[in-house]
Amino acid sequence: MHLNDSRAWNRFYAEGTPVDIEAPTGSLVDLLDERAAQYADRPAVTFFGASLTYRELAGRVSRVANGLRELGVSAGDRVALVLPNAPQHVIAFYAVLRLGGIVVEHNPLYTRDELEAQFRDHGASHVISWDKMAPLIRSFPADLGIRTVVSVDITRAMPWTTQLALRLPVAKARASRAKLTAAAPGMVPFARLEKSAPLPAGSVPRPGVTDIACLQYTSGTTGVPKGAIITHGNLWANARQGAAWMPRFTHGDGRIYGLLPMFHAFGLLLSVIYAVETGSNAVLFPTFDPELVSQAAKKHPPTFIPAVPPMFDRLARVAREGKLDLSGVVYSISGAMTLTPAVVKRWEELAGSMLNEGYGLTETSPVALANPFDDARKIGTIGIPFPSTDIRVVDPNDPAREVELGEAGELLIKGPQVFQGYWNRPEETAQALLEGGWLRTGDLVMQDEDGFVTVVDRKKEIIITGGLNVSPSEVEKVLDAVPGIAGSAVVGVPRGGGAEVVTAVVVLEPGAVFDEDAVRAAAREHLAEYKRPTAYRVWEELPTTLIGKVLRRRVRDTLIADRHAVRAAPED
Repeated sequence: MHLNDSRAWNRFYAEGTPVDIEAPTGSLVDLLDERAAQYADRPAVTFFGASLTYRELAGRVSRVANGLRELGVSAGDRVALVLPNAPQHVIAFYAVLRLGGIVVEHNPLYTRDELEAQFRDHGASHVISWDKMAPLIRSFPADLGIRTVVSVDITRAMPWTTQLALRLPVAKARASRAKLTAAAPGMVPFARLEKSAPLPAGSVPRPGVTDIACLQYTSGTTGVPKGAIITHGNLWANARQGAAWMPRFTHGDGRIYGLLPMFHAFGLLLSVIYAVETGSNAVLFPTFDPELVSQAAKKHPPTFIPAVPPMFDRLARVAREGKLDLSGVVYSISGAMTLTPAVVKRWEELAGSMLNEGYGLTETSPVALANPFDDARKIGTIGIPFPSTDIRVVDPNDPAREVELGEAGELLIKGPQVFQGYWNRPEETAQALLEGGWLRTGDLVMQDEDGFVTVVDRKKEIIITGGLNVSPSEVEKVLDAVPGIAGSAVVGVPRGGGAEVVTAVVVLEPGAVFDEDAVRAAAREHLAEYKRPTAYRVWEELPTTLIGKVLRRRVRDTLIADRHAVRAAPED
């Protein structure tokens, strides 16, 4: 029997982690109601020191849901959220779900073109938006069919003293927004919805476990962003898997730091769904700022921090300066990019608890594998499958053939967290979801004899040179270890005939000088000749997603455009 068929890797699970979770039978609305009854007076959400209890959160959700119902939102409607992390984001999310609606999450820092493209794809007629973005959305073309824009002033969720400390011209700003609302048909203040009567009992059918909860747009690093269809059951199952993975986390008394943006699948699951699943207090931050984190930790010290490696690195440095106490952190989990041993060492020396790497995709709601919180973990790998999750490593050109252990292949995933397909994209859904519910991740990995998985690279980002494949991540690992280099991105620049030139873009540490001889020497020592970058470029910064993941495709496009511009320049 093959290792993956027997789930032999489950012997490395932390004590108390089951092989399978109990499958949810209800919706996320049922989950919130259960926790509101169980932990009524416990804090559910905290923002700049102001907290909502679970009873208060459920009450706000009911009122906003009724307000949305009166605006015409009904079951099956897509409702777009364009919001930073704030209590109103959590309230809006559950209020839409209570009506049987479908939440569509958006990055509130997107450009007009990026937002409009997604709106044309999902067709939401109602929008709940950060007030800074609401006028832009209201100005979208009429053919998009947007009926209502609900404008959210997140400062209303802050304590009055904080508003004054920030020197916000509150009265003036509210008066200005009132004029805007009166002048712009279809613009409604979120605060008005919060004053609605509670949703009448029985007025709206409750959603079920198989109903769609949200559309999460993929990052677009390997193509045009697509809306991943995720159900109530997908999200609740993933939250239960996370709870099973961290058995020492005390339910009803946890404090989860919402540093990751909630429009991102990673942030949504851990700051919104997992927090409610465990009856925790989600301490939210509208942006990642170590100073805000250190201030919040004085009153609400964190017990669980989900984040990305650059965040952990910066927080560890703040803690080393004595400005942040991490001693109460029970669990920390990193995702989205490779977690280096150096960051792990720095963090764990200060936190006194484990920092482990996990892996997932928007299409897996989003977590599917992680290192166990146990001495059996293997730093540098993405770990082993979550409970109730199966994997296969297959030939990318023949997914029916499973490769041998230690051989690179494409990762397939099957489990209750796997999404239902892409919105209005049946062909791409058929390519991603194979018979039997197996998801093609597009990631090339290797699995060792214990079942631990290491990512080799994105299948679509592999560089082809001289007929051989080059893994960008492998080259970047070598470059990033050279003193003075803060980060790198390795891409293939076309040179004709289908071949590519391995090209590296590096960012330097403050005050460092690029030593190309040292970099080339490191490449010669650690990489085969065909893997070594032919050309190097030094940039001030690399393009990244909001959570810090380097956008290799954008780096490649910029290099190609620069090359064409040089060729087109007139000679002196």
